[in-house]
Amino acid sequence: MGTHKQPPGDAMTEITRRPLQLITLLRLGRVSNLPTVCSNVLAGTVLAGGNPSDWRFVTVLVAMILFYVGGMYLNDYFDRAIDARERPGRPIPSGALSATAVAVIGFGLLAAGVLTSATTGATASVFALLLAAAIVTYDLFHKGNPFGPTVMGGCRALVYTVAAAALGAATPAAIAVPAVAIGAYVAGLSYAARQESLDKITNLWPLLLLAAPAVVSFSAWQQGLAAIAIWLLIVVWSGAAVYLLARRPVAGAVPLAVGWLIAGVSLCDAAMMASIGAVAPAVTAVACFLATLLAQRYIAGT
Repeated sequence: MGTHKQPPGDAMTEITRRPLQLITLLRLGRVSNLPTVCSNVLAGTVLAGGNPSDWRFVTVLVAMILFYVGGMYLNDYFDRAIDARERPGRPIPSGALSATAVAVIGFGLLAAGVLTSATTGATASVFALLLAAAIVTYDLFHKGNPFGPTVMGGCRALVYTVAAAALGAATPAAIAVPAVAIGAYVAGLSYAARQESLDKITNLWPLLLLAAPAVVSFSAWQQGLAAIAIWLLIVVWSGAAVYLLARRPVAGAVPLAVGWLIAGVSLCDAAMMASIGAVAPAVTAVACFLATLLAQRYIAGT
């Protein structure tokens, strides 16, 4: 007849458990890196002559966020056996979330990304399906696969392509060069990231791929002081990260540099937009870079 009152201790346990569950979900999705996805969509749109104020821009942005978070969940799902040995604190081996739940969420987010992309047109749908396939391929086969970083780079290049297909005034082929450049950069940082647990880099030559966006955007020097400053920023930032990778002046230099390079994806976007005189969107991409660095202080980006 009366109401059951929960003991104070149990209530406090439940209160403290809820933030932990949210943090677990955010960690699985590496959500600190989402600003780089936003700048990718912005760059793919602007470089293809599209209008970011078009309603489809938000649609593509949501779709790419769904793809990214879904891919990160599946990465943990397929790596769960290795994580149990090497990183037992990860959400699945620690028991924070079941492997089945992680898989269902991951595949569900990819499916939602494909369906969301489909609302923007047939061509975008095709590239979205290719992106979903590339994400699953990477998550399944990246361990010990020398082509793993290349597949990861292809995923980021496809973000450009989906945005261009959905919003661009030109055909997706028109952004082939910048898409390849961002893909090369991500392949280079992915090569470094796969060795961060060792805190060393065995071969330095793949890091040359990091220079691709700076090379492609060199025409920023013809677009005024703001564009030049943005171009110099990506050169200096990437150079500082490479110094950490090559010299490892402090313990943990490799993971630190990988986080810097992930945030630097947005600087690549900014430099390539600045190279065609789109300075305002480029400044927005720089803001995404800063947002990523800030978010990585609370949720690890790798």
